Amino acid sequence: MTSEKIYLIENNDKVTLTTYISGDEPEIMAKPRPAMVVLPGGAYMFLSDREGEPVVKKFFAEGFNCFLLRYSVAPDAVFPEPLREVSLAIIHIKENAEKYNVDPERIFVCGFSAGGHLAACAGTMWHLDIAKPYDSMPFGQNKPRGMVLCYPWISLDPEVGHRECTVSICGGEPTTEKIEALSPDRQVSDKTVPAYIWTTCTDDCVDVRNSFLMVEALAKQNIPYEFHVFSRGRHGLSLANSETSYGGEKSLELCDVATWIDEAIFWCKNN
Repeated sequence: MTSEKIYLIENNDKVTLTTYISGDEPEIMAKPRPAMVVLPGGAYMFLSDREGEPVVKKFFAEGFNCFLLRYSVAPDAVFPEPLREVSLAIIHIKENAEKYNVDPERIFVCGFSAGGHLAACAGTMWHLDIAKPYDSMPFGQNKPRGMVLCYPWISLDPEVGHRECTVSICGGEPTTEKIEALSPDRQVSDKTVPAYIWTTCTDDCVDVRNSFLMVEALAKQNIPYEFHVFSRGRHGLSLANSETSYGGEKSLELCDVATWIDEAIFWCKNN
């Protein structure tokens, strides 16, 4: 495996794209691989290490070339900056597809919690001006193939939303217009990409209704999706195994929930 850190924005050392590329020998004659862009969560206030490299390693082991995006967090997380950073990451991968041995038509995004919101924005808003990092960007150059949303925060509606996330991306209290524009369930259209979504009934941080709102919106537009709701599990499970627990915290190790990653990999390979 080869790895390098890419600085996507000039004079900004906080927004980085770390590559995890299989160093295939000529004898293997590997075809271009699908790519996965991983977006950790952290309420747009920090980025969780538990939802970063351990997840990358799982996708990498199953034939993906992977990219870990460290996007802007508060106080620099005011939208549309994080969304445009995802666009820059996807554009960079497509422009360097031959170098990375990546199929430019099979670039997925996988996000957790707030990162799930960002992934959902990338999958629903890629065609809007808000997602364009520069005016001359070719149309569709920032479009992902599909989105994997893990216990995602989706709605800015105060009834089901997450206040800290909302304040981070709005730079303060949200207006009615921002609630509409920055809630990806309200931006689902016929241009939205397919989704794999999972969450738990007992998430005590991000209301499970966030995922239901996204699924309902996808269903109304006939966008393909796969949706899993596990009966138990706290927020922030990541891989839900010993690799992503900390301090021996057994509540972060649930063998039934840990199946999600294999199911998501299968889903991506078939989409």
